Amino acid sequence: MDSPSVSSTLPRIVIVGGGAGGLELATRLGDTLGRRGRAEITLIERGRSHLWKPLLHQAAAGTLGIDDNELNYLAQSTWHHFKYRLGAMEGLDRAGRRVLVAPTLDEDGREIVPRSSFDYDVLVIAVGSQNNDFGTPGAAEYAIALDTPEDARRFHKRLVNACIAANTQTTPLRPEQLKVVAIGAGATGVELVAELHNSTRVLAAYGLDRIDPERDVRLSLVEAAPRILPALSERLSAAAATELAKLGVQMHTGKRVTAVTATGVQTADGDFLPAELVVWAAGVKAPDFLRDIDGLETNRTNQLIVLPTLQTTRDGRIFAMGDCAACPWEGHTGNVPPRAQAAHQQASLLVSQVSRQLAGKPLQDFRYHDFGSLVSLGEHSTVGSLMGGLSKGSMFIEGHFARFIYWLLYRMHLHALHGFWKTAFLTLARLISRTTEPRIKLH
Repeated sequence: MDSPSVSSTLPRIVIVGGGAGGLELATRLGDTLGRRGRAEITLIERGRSHLWKPLLHQAAAGTLGIDDNELNYLAQSTWHHFKYRLGAMEGLDRAGRRVLVAPTLDEDGREIVPRSSFDYDVLVIAVGSQNNDFGTPGAAEYAIALDTPEDARRFHKRLVNACIAANTQTTPLRPEQLKVVAIGAGATGVELVAELHNSTRVLAAYGLDRIDPERDVRLSLVEAAPRILPALSERLSAAAATELAKLGVQMHTGKRVTAVTATGVQTADGDFLPAELVVWAAGVKAPDFLRDIDGLETNRTNQLIVLPTLQTTRDGRIFAMGDCAACPWEGHTGNVPPRAQAAHQQASLLVSQVSRQLAGKPLQDFRYHDFGSLVSLGEHSTVGSLMGGLSKGSMFIEGHFARFIYWLLYRMHLHALHGFWKTAFLTLARLISRTTEPRIKLH
């Protein structure tokens, strides 16, 4: 497999994965090393456009337009002096310092990009994570995992079709019709059902007059732990549960799902929850192809085990960051949690880390700063906690202030990709466009 790139004497930095951290890193390295002709930066990504992953629940509910919020990788690479190559990593040749990339096919199975390889001097793996269904029977066939914008599109289309079908049928609704079950009451599951409470009511208001959202639409969460949001504080969990109860969301905690069928969810205690739409949001893992890839050390969820410098334990030329990396958390017994703020902080360190390695300078250790957690409950509320200098410890927040902080986090991501002025103009344009569009996506 020959590398498609022209041979170059410049140091070759290859980044695999264009999620929040990988794309921020490629952009910032392109603006520094790439623009000055000091290195050749290549981003390998299986998708053609980027959407900030914490927005996927809004895209699935239809309250956020994917097309209006996606960033095109090809355009971003042109603007910020790095190369974008379409493809999915399938292997690694550490001896030859090559990333092996699978062929890319179109929707009809025709080859667009042949199998290829990319030489590197420094490699950063930032392929993120995917939902882990733990082999639960029926999960792969009947549940949707919100890992990608395509998943969000598929869920939303099925949601709209379900509402249209229910509105036009003359027979009584079947037990599973217009019922949605989210398996896993972490941030994704909780935020999705809260967003759906609003979007299904707005959707029904657009001419679907035979649907009564209060009576017909049922939203449920199923969580194996004793409470929702088990990874967050008890106070934040209780506040979210109170808000969800006001919305009529049914919360089934302490229940383990044993099977997903075409008409619902079976639990270990014998209960069956009817559902037309099922979302799997219980647990994550790194992609399967990373498991012991060419001798690199991984854990049971396929994460690459890294040193405090973010270098993989068995190859100093390979770094890993974000959800696919098991990074030690200084002062804690566990690893850095898989959050967007962690990927952002790691990308910021790696901008200088890569330059240091190319220059033969000592590397720095990554120190994660936990600034708290926020959980959006749609238009109704946001709850969370702030930590660090602003709050001098931990401060519980909710309501409009919490929602503003949540909104601000996305703008910070845009700022890292576009700079101040473009982010400001994009924000203004989207505020204006919302006044001329339906409140939710209707198709």
